[in-house]
Amino acid sequence: MTSTYDLALQIIEKLHAAGFIAYFAGGWVRDHVMGKESDDIDIATDAPPKKILDLFPRTLVIGLSFGVVIVIIEGHPFEVATFRTDVGSDGRKPDSIVFSSPKEDAIRRDFTINGMFYDPSEHKIYDYVGGMEDIKKSIIKTIGDPYDRFFEDRLRMVRAFRFAARFGFTIDSKTQEAILANAERLFPSVAMERIFQEFSKMAKSARFDWALIEMHRLMLLPVIFPSLGQVHLQEIKKRVKPFPLMPKNMPVILYLAHLFPDYSLKEFEDLVFYLKCGKDSLLALQSYLKAKELLQKIKNKETIDLFSWVEFLSKEKAEMAFISFLLTFEEESEREKALEKYTEAKERLKAPILRASKNQTLLTGERLKSEGIRPGRLMGDLIKEAEKIAITEETEDLEKVMIQLKKTPIWQEARNL
Repeated sequence: MTSTYDLALQIIEKLHAAGFIAYFAGGWVRDHVMGKESDDIDIATDAPPKKILDLFPRTLVIGLSFGVVIVIIEGHPFEVATFRTDVGSDGRKPDSIVFSSPKEDAIRRDFTINGMFYDPSEHKIYDYVGGMEDIKKSIIKTIGDPYDRFFEDRLRMVRAFRFAARFGFTIDSKTQEAILANAERLFPSVAMERIFQEFSKMAKSARFDWALIEMHRLMLLPVIFPSLGQVHLQEIKKRVKPFPLMPKNMPVILYLAHLFPDYSLKEFEDLVFYLKCGKDSLLALQSYLKAKELLQKIKNKETIDLFSWVEFLSKEKAEMAFISFLLTFEEESEREKALEKYTEAKERLKAPILRASKNQTLLTGERLKSEGIRPGRLMGDLIKEAEKIAITEETEDLEKVMIQLKKTPIWQEARNL
């Protein structure tokens, strides 16, 4: 199988053969300088878009007005963009573009570490913006005036924290000053979906906690979440303290839930709608609130009925939700005790948990029909009641469950219909 690098090299060589300049651009070059492997290769060239379309038989035209063509080689898409200068901006994208030189193209980009080019034919780096030096200094710095860069694309303010968190870099002082001055201008230019995407990428780094603290310090987090406007920085530090202990596959919404420790289900529903992050996030938050309820009972040494455990453990995000809230417990002994109860319940209630996760029950409607019970609301109530009996009695013997079920008022009511 041909590597992504070799496929991209084919594009470069074909452009060179046609008499054009062509380089790898942006993130791949940054990662290469840092000694990191990357398959995310974009290509920049002085070939006009129409010439790119002529040279390559398989393409997607999705950004032609901005000089961008997607070239497909062996099923792999590569963004091939003509060197350009941006003209004007709506706060996210340019009003128009003018085709230009490699240097002018580099100068229009966001951060110095992302503004370099690499010629794989000559193994040569072209750095017009000081990106290599800033990588050595571990600094995130805009190319040119940070006020201009953030005016052109306000999402860059959020991206600065993402790159700093990912690489363990600091944000240089002038860039920080510009973020603080422009934070209130983030919206409406930036779509909330893009903010959530940036959070999702940040959550993959080991410094998501640091990123949110710094975003709060520079007044960007309160712009994104106005309810945090009056929350002290020290309180934010306390709320994100569990982050470094989170498993790598923790859903990003279960990180963000810690920013709002007193939120009700309705407030979390509003948060999901606001972030436009979908049904999976809402389900995870529902499990988070249930985990919070169970863990508080464990902390207070209250008894948790087995049905509540099954109801919780059958949810798809139950384990992540449990761990997410569990990490708010300061004492390690408390965490160990709670995890022990969780593990015990999960093992002890395997069968009913599996049934609940598949929306199945021990008792079925067909069995109730054979007992003379008519379909309807009471049949549904009987099925639920039978499942509660099976869980409480810890039995999978349906006949034993039926004996108990026939003693209930619901059974008598259903039989009398």
